[in-house]
Amino acid sequence: MSITDVLSADDIAAALQECQDPDTFEPQKFFQTSGLSKMSASQVKDVFRFIDNDQSGYLDEEELKFFLQKFESGARELTESETKSLMAAADNDGDGKIGAD
Repeated sequence: MSITDVLSADDIAAALQECQDPDTFEPQKFFQTSGLSKMSASQVKDVFRFIDNDQSGYLDEEELKFFLQKFESGARELTESETKSLMAAADNDGDGKIGAD
């Protein structure tokens, strides 16, 4: 699967442009611009599996660090503060990882 199978390449490029500088990544804004926020639950799970490098069913901080690079190989890594912010926003049970559900 390629990320462009479910998201528009133009939307991905626009979302990455908005957060190209360190400490400018805002999850909600990225999800809106990229089209992730408009996707069905099934499509979101497909994207989750694409981002889940080790196919563990969870995303940890190390995988989140490379989140943007899953959308474009030349994209930057998330900073530590951005990674922690994304984890805090999505880790519903506080176990330090994000599940697919």
